[in-house]
Amino acid sequence: MTDQTTIPQITETVAFADLYVSPLNPRTVVSEGEIESLAENIKIAGLIHNLAGFRHDGTDGVGVVAGGRRYRALALLQDDPRFQNVQVQIAADEDTAKLWATSENAQRQDLHPADEIRDYGALEKTGLTAGQIAVAYGATEKKVYRRLAMAGLHTDVLDALKASEISMSQAKAFTISNDEKLTLEVLERVKANGTKGWGAMSDYQIKEGLKPDHVKGSDRRAVFVGVEDYKAAGGRVGGDLFEDETIFDDPAILQGCFEAKLASTAAQIAADNGWTWGEGITDDYVYSDTINRTKMARVYKVEGVLTEEESDRYDELGELVNGDACDEAGTAEFLELQAKADGGFTAEQHAHAGVVIYVDHSGDVEVIEGLVRQEDQEAAIAAGVLKKSAHKETPKKSPISAKLQEDLDRIVIGARQNALLDDPTLALDLLAFQLTQSKGWQRIHAYDVSLPYLANVPECETGYTQDKRLTLPEPVESKGSKAEDFTAFRKRGHKKCMDMLVRALIGQLSISHADLGELIDEKTKKVTREHFTPTAENFFSRVGGPYMIDLWNELLDLTDSHDAAKTFAGLKKGEKAAKLERLFGDEATRKALGVTETQEARIAAWLPEGMV
Repeated sequence: MTDQTTIPQITETVAFADLYVSPLNPRTVVSEGEIESLAENIKIAGLIHNLAGFRHDGTDGVGVVAGGRRYRALALLQDDPRFQNVQVQIAADEDTAKLWATSENAQRQDLHPADEIRDYGALEKTGLTAGQIAVAYGATEKKVYRRLAMAGLHTDVLDALKASEISMSQAKAFTISNDEKLTLEVLERVKANGTKGWGAMSDYQIKEGLKPDHVKGSDRRAVFVGVEDYKAAGGRVGGDLFEDETIFDDPAILQGCFEAKLASTAAQIAADNGWTWGEGITDDYVYSDTINRTKMARVYKVEGVLTEEESDRYDELGELVNGDACDEAGTAEFLELQAKADGGFTAEQHAHAGVVIYVDHSGDVEVIEGLVRQEDQEAAIAAGVLKKSAHKETPKKSPISAKLQEDLDRIVIGARQNALLDDPTLALDLLAFQLTQSKGWQRIHAYDVSLPYLANVPECETGYTQDKRLTLPEPVESKGSKAEDFTAFRKRGHKKCMDMLVRALIGQLSISHADLGELIDEKTKKVTREHFTPTAENFFSRVGGPYMIDLWNELLDLTDSHDAAKTFAGLKKGEKAAKLERLFGDEATRKALGVTETQEARIAAWLPEGMV
């Protein structure tokens, strides 16, 4: 093969009529639609890459050895004088022509990403779409879109990228900036710290440097306020193109909008629901201490009363609803009965109380109803809406000793225990409530028992299937006191409560005694392989090569001298792991290997040592 480095680059202007597709050109099948699209691109942007050709002995003209698609596209443009003569790079000899024909891009050095960004951006300004640019450059649309997202970068950033002073990832971080002065300041810091090593600035550090006070669009305040209201107040919006996130550039304006909308929303909710007042709290959660510090009291819904017939019907429908066996009409009837049982606030309560709202971490509005301000409490008590507090100031020194108080407390607990013995259903519901509804710091303390969190998910979850019933539904967020929460919990029905209790208990199963575990497995007819399939990721790549060789031979009844055994033994570790994964998980692979029924059964039942 001719040494390409010694061949001079010869480019000639050739009349299109003198061109033809060389027999050396390997492209014989083309898409008519692609050719038409490419022709449209060339018409708009011109011929970006020259054709490559060779003058074959005994023929007139120049045979196109590289650029067959461009040649066919140019054929569609011959009514345009611009393309009746084209630039062609001429091969000096047949060896060179063959090389170009088999490797069209061999004589064209790939563009640097920084140059691609500039070129793609310039073409987009001429009106070309990403798809057209992709066709013109032989790139994927996805790649073009990624480059166009960076087309607005400052020229100094692109220069630094081309000079390898910053990485592509670091360059992407600069897309959030619209401040030239800050961009250049941060760019110098990034260049000074390099692209690798402990001192290199991360993407996050770059973004923080470019917009130190920005607020992400996922922030609860941004979600609650919305882009339009924020912009209407004069707020500026940026964006992180590679994180697909809107950025709020003016935190003070956002906070002002947040507080104003919070106040107006609270007033509107109060008016719509008949409350005397509404107030917004800027915190992302309102704790009971928050209410206590404001010295507000609280009124609760007046519980509705169901007739005996309605109560029986409610229980009947409840069982159907909890079992997903209730039709639409029955569900509607159940909700009506539940609403009646839940009761509601009276007109008198509305006249003396109000609501507090807050915006949670997701940007959703949460409402706390029935709060009575300190200055309204006396009137509320006089109206019979609020009970007078039985709380008295604790004397500086109690006449009851701590030891005596402990005895008194035990007596109170004993009386409660005695009473609960006569209502075992209530006792079990209370246990289910405690063990399934406690969440984080909101622990429910009814019994001196708890279920510690036991993470029973393997580090690699590939090939492992956990029964969905072991995942309890998220506890319903508390809307009131624990008494209200428990009342709502019991309305699910005792059967549903017990189901949740059993699921919570089973989810914590951890038997340390082998004989007891064997007994449970025997009683339940446990089959581990129904929930576990060994794969390269979860098992085979985590053991040694000799282990995999022995397992392959054992499963397929091979001797060490067998050709299939030798072939497997000669594979790299990763290839062995992948092949064993296919043996276990791909029926076509087993069929191709001629796996017998006996071997099939052996593979289906196999488990690593210690799992049997």
